[in-house]
Amino acid sequence: MAAPDVGAGSPFWRFSLATYRKSGVAEACLALQDGLGVDVNVLLFVLWLGAQGRRLDDVEMQFVLDEAAGWAGEVVVPLRTVRRRLKDDAPLVATEAAQAFRTQVKRLELEAERLEQEALFGLAGRIAGGERTSPEVAIRANVDALARAMDRSFPEPEVIRLVAAARPPSAS
Repeated sequence: MAAPDVGAGSPFWRFSLATYRKSGVAEACLALQDGLGVDVNVLLFVLWLGAQGRRLDDVEMQFVLDEAAGWAGEVVVPLRTVRRRLKDDAPLVATEAAQAFRTQVKRLELEAERLEQEALFGLAGRIAGGERTSPEVAIRANVDALARAMDRSFPEPEVIRLVAAARPPSAS
């Protein structure tokens, strides 16, 4: 994620940009993405819901993952793969041309992520968000539910960093 205007887009998009810019969050998100296959947009979505005190159950979490899977897998991930491939050693094309193209792909990747987030924001009204609880409890519970739904174990340092970053100021 990069430099779009924090004031534009849905409340979820604005939350994502502000949260992602906090110290250590990008690194935690990328570690979970690259190491465990986490869709960072889904991760940010469940953090955002948790920040509102909305705690997802396992069925709701699976629904979110299922809804996001197609777009993420068929659009976002391929764009990311192309962008990363062009970073250091582009085949055939001159370095300058490859870097200019990489910049365009990076913009497209960010727009694909924004579109995914706007679609996820639209799902928020279709998710009951079950039990209302404190933001810190809901954020942690949602991250744990995401890990369960993915059948993964998220490293505790990243989870702690993300929970702290997603907490609303009044919940600190």
